[in-house]
Amino acid sequence: MFQDRYKSEPVENESYFLTVLRYIHQNPLKAGMTKNVKDYKWSSYNEFMDKEKIVDADFALKIFNEDREKGIEKFKIHHEEISAIKCLDIEGKKRLTDEKAIEVIKRICSLKNCLEIQNMSQETRNKYMKRLKEEGLSTKQISRLTGVSRGVVLKT
Repeated sequence: MFQDRYKSEPVENESYFLTVLRYIHQNPLKAGMTKNVKDYKWSSYNEFMDKEKIVDADFALKIFNEDREKGIEKFKIHHEEISAIKCLDIEGKKRLTDEKAIEVIKRICSLKNCLEIQNMSQETRNKYMKRLKEEGLSTKQISRLTGVSRGVVLKT
C-alpha cells in the first residue's frame, strides 16, 4: 500500500476526472480484494449510490446526467467497464537523482551552473526546458535546480 512516494497529477477535465474515479474504485477489484466494487468496505463508491456522507457525489453524477437517478445508472455502467488505463502509474520512467539531473542540465544547456539558465532569453530558456522534460526531469525538479518558477516550467 505504501510502496512509493506520494504522486499527484492534475485532473483538468471532466472526462479524466471520471476515468480517475473509476480507476480508484476499481483498484480493490484489480488487486483481488473484492469481486465487486460495491462490496469493498473502504470505497466511496456506495456514496454515489445512496446518501452521501463525505463525498460530493452530485458533482460526478451531474456530469453523467442532471437527473440524479439517471446519473446513478450511467455511473454504474461507467464503473462496470473494466479499464486498462493506469492513472498516476509512471512505470518505466525512473526519475533522475538531483546529481544526475544537474549533469543533464549542464550538458544540454551548456552551462557551468544550473542557475545560469535564468539569464537566457525566454525563447532559448523555454527550448531547453522542453528538452529537459524530454530527458526525464520533472517540472518540480527543473524548477528547484534552475530557480525558474514552476509555472514557467509547466508552460514550456
